[in-house]
Amino acid sequence: MRVLVTGSSGLIGSAAVRHWDALDCQVLGVDNDMRSTFFGPQGSTRWNLECLESETKNFRSENIDIRDRETLLNLFAKYVPDIVIHCAAQPSHDKAAEIPFLDFEVNATGTMNLLEATRQHAPEAVFCHMSTNKVYGDAPNELPLKELDSRWEYADAADWNGIAEDCRIDQTMHSLFGASKTAADVIAQEYGRYFGLKTGIFRGGCLTGASHSGVELHGFLSYLVHVAVQGKPYTIFGYKGKQVRDQIECSDVVKAFEAFANNPRPGEVYNIGGGRGNAASVLECIQKIEDIGGYKIDWTLGEENRKGDHICYISDLSKLRRDFPEWDIQVSLDSILAQMIEAEEQK
Repeated sequence: MRVLVTGSSGLIGSAAVRHWDALDCQVLGVDNDMRSTFFGPQGSTRWNLECLESETKNFRSENIDIRDRETLLNLFAKYVPDIVIHCAAQPSHDKAAEIPFLDFEVNATGTMNLLEATRQHAPEAVFCHMSTNKVYGDAPNELPLKELDSRWEYADAADWNGIAEDCRIDQTMHSLFGASKTAADVIAQEYGRYFGLKTGIFRGGCLTGASHSGVELHGFLSYLVHVAVQGKPYTIFGYKGKQVRDQIECSDVVKAFEAFANNPRPGEVYNIGGGRGNAASVLECIQKIEDIGGYKIDWTLGEENRKGDHICYISDLSKLRRDFPEWDIQVSLDSILAQMIEAEEQK
């Protein structure tokens, strides 16, 4: 089996590479380390590529920009994948406002290029698209909330499981990143519904893991662990630090891709995050890092929240669990943090 992974040196992409390499598949990565362009040297994933090259048996990487349509078309014509795992993106909510053209070209046009390459040269392939919960913009903030000592919480018991896929995606503030990812999300759906491509769209919550190159503008939990271990200051952006996120370890995301690949549902959309079990506020994560690793974080609270940011976001996993009952969350938030602290200590 041939698997093509974009963003193969990144968090989810590298987990996909390791997963399918371990299954003795041929794995081709597409990654040009554009994270270093977005975020500078600290955001580079070059180190992860070197790890992959030393750990894997059937993996090779191509330094290709997904905006380069002709090169992608030629690559697909030669390689003809059975599965496409599309993780490459400009991933920052905040950075997008500084680089609006680049953000849209990578997230929307790059996705279009990959979908069309798949349609032309690998129409039977399964295409898993890594989307984001930012396609909902700030619509989740309209749910009634209550303020607790350390977090915001849904006030209505009917919302306990979190945000489902029927949350609206228009007439809401997304950030430019959320808008470009919404364009990609909808076009991936359309290639499934209109052309019949085996596309699956996965709207991620907080995706994380020890191989994440977190920076201040992206990769909240990874960056929080980094500043804790390295003794750096940390700024919380608004909402009293009580904003809630559901953390999912990258291997659990990849197993959802595998479940979809085994039983594809063209054009279907799934929310994927840590769910209720792995949900915690920023303040609660800070406390967990102190409890697990013994690190005291020097944090300050900024008064201004990020535009379009979620106050309380928990992914409702009901649809994913219903369609793929063999899948579920395997890695707890405490285990995620323990792994990340250990990895950061070894740097």
